[in-house]
Amino acid sequence: MKKYILSFALACMSLLSFAQANYEKIMTEKIAKIETCKTPEDFQILANDFQRISDKEIAKWLPNYYAAFSYIQKGRVLMREGKMQDMDVVADQAQKFIDAAESIEKENSEIHLLQKMVYSLKMMVNPQERYMTFGMKAQEELTKAEKFDPNNPRVTLIKAEDIYFTPEQYGGSKTKGMEMFKTALEKFNSFKPKTNLSPNWGKGEAEYFINQPTR
Repeated sequence: MKKYILSFALACMSLLSFAQANYEKIMTEKIAKIETCKTPEDFQILANDFQRISDKEIAKWLPNYYAAFSYIQKGRVLMREGKMQDMDVVADQAQKFIDAAESIEKENSEIHLLQKMVYSLKMMVNPQERYMTFGMKAQEELTKAEKFDPNNPRVTLIKAEDIYFTPEQYGGSKTKGMEMFKTALEKFNSFKPKTNLSPNWGKGEAEYFINQPTR
């Protein structure tokens, strides 16, 4: 009887190990695609892929995180294209996955940073009317993200973006922003993600801004 119990336990362990390995393989493949996505349609397809994973892996926060991040990236592309009328819908889609991720993983710097980015997208639909609502909420989430992990290079990256793109009359500064991009890059160079699937995006963006010719 003991042999049967041991055999059953070993079989279960093997199945769990296989399932985990398969999950990590699929996630790794999808995360790698983030760097190659260019269009809103590309990011929508990727968001759908992560959603399918999250539907199966209900106890894991990362599939929800990356689904939200894909929607945020879609929104940022739409913003660059001037399609502000679509950004509220995209931000609301991202919000669903942020809520799901936070229900699993509490007080996580990376999740609060995505929440900040969602609020920023909603603010940019109409900055003058929405700054006192979504703009203030975005700053609150950025503060939380930094509190939970002061060494998170993505927090410094997003702070650099905010300063760089904010007009000087509203407290922005391209010079200060550039210095903060350099600080972000220093953090990226020493940063080690907790796992192979943990968030590790942003270094290329910091390098891009640093390598821009001075004006």
